[in-house]
Amino acid sequence: MGLHEWSLGGVLLSPLLLYALLALLLTGVLRMGLQRVGMARWIWHEALFDCALYVCVLAAVVAVLGQ
Repeated sequence: MGLHEWSLGGVLLSPLLLYALLALLLTGVLRMGLQRVGMARWIWHEALFDCALYVCVLAAVVAVLGQ
């Protein structure tokens, strides 16, 4: 995919927007998986964990798709 802007009707869109949406979706799936398995009870601060998990997933998505 690369890190090149897309032109949509004369408006340049950053690919980071799509990466961020994909990372949000993957974070939600991972979070639901953790709750289903029972690992969510070990999380001390849920909001902090969600934010850190999102940042890690976003970095992984950019690293994989941003080449």
